[in-house]
Amino acid sequence: MKLSGRDAARYFDKPDTGGAGALLYGADAMRVAHRRKALILALIGPKGAEEMRLTRLSGADLRRDPAALNDAVKAVGFFPGARAVLVDEAGDGNAEAIRATLADWRPGDAAMVVTAGTLTPRSALRKAFETAKNAFAIGIYADAMRRDEIEAALTRAGLERIEPGAMADLEALAAGLDPGDFDQVLEKIALYMRGVADALSSADVAACAPPPPEAELDALIDLVASGRADALARAFARLGGRSGASTSLTIAAARHFRLLYAASLDPAGPDAALSRARPPVFGPRRARMAAQARAFGPARLERALEQILEAELRLRSGRPTPGLALVERLFVRIARMAQG
Repeated sequence: MKLSGRDAARYFDKPDTGGAGALLYGADAMRVAHRRKALILALIGPKGAEEMRLTRLSGADLRRDPAALNDAVKAVGFFPGARAVLVDEAGDGNAEAIRATLADWRPGDAAMVVTAGTLTPRSALRKAFETAKNAFAIGIYADAMRRDEIEAALTRAGLERIEPGAMADLEALAAGLDPGDFDQVLEKIALYMRGVADALSSADVAACAPPPPEAELDALIDLVASGRADALARAFARLGGRSGASTSLTIAAARHFRLLYAASLDPAGPDAALSRARPPVFGPRRARMAAQARAFGPARLERALEQILEAELRLRSGRPTPGLALVERLFVRIARMAQG
């Protein structure tokens, strides 16, 4: 049978232990692996692997020995409890062996978890699971996590008391991360909140969220956008003439000010625009950037972007240019724009 959407989500949370198992397929190997891990954990529990209740095979193993799957499914384990057989990197060349095992499967046999890459609707492997009455075929796609999936992940992490603003931030964070990375962030938040009686807040989420790329450069750009011209000299001194810093700074500045410009033009306001940004902007950083967009306004943000582009072209012209000095003067001019 084919599962999708909420039906697939319910199956991952509470799989049908009376069934023969499932095929998980998709182009994103990391997302497939994340779902595979969750499914195996739900089927055999956290101690299943160490109690030898999990057998691992590969598609290549089955091509060499087609009977290996049925033997593993029928084998009797030494330890009591549910068993599973994992077949990684399967393909249409394994379809016949898997179809035969599905047909011969009986209650008490091990559940199968089969993973594969992209499979077309005409795939023999997909059809083997989609036409089986005792197994499921589930496509894994690079879609943003749904609200119910986020809530289930929070429950697994032991996070139950959450402020509305923090929930909105977590939804924005989930939209920009793979599910596995999002689970790691939740584990970090759970440790951060251990022993804390208060509900999870936006500030707590921001403290545990992965830092944006090139965090040091982003912090300097934030000074510019906040109108902190007085602090720029010290920030540039910390760069210490780092090679390539001038070009990196103009790229980071262009990225930041383009986001501010788009936010300033949004009819719903900067806060709403930044909440929909990719990668997500949330927590205190979102509030700070919304304030920056309002302080500059569209006209001054457009002028700032023009000056950044001019500086970037000069740096790339090939002519000898004191790069950091040029960028520092540029940033001071832009920071003063925010002061009116």
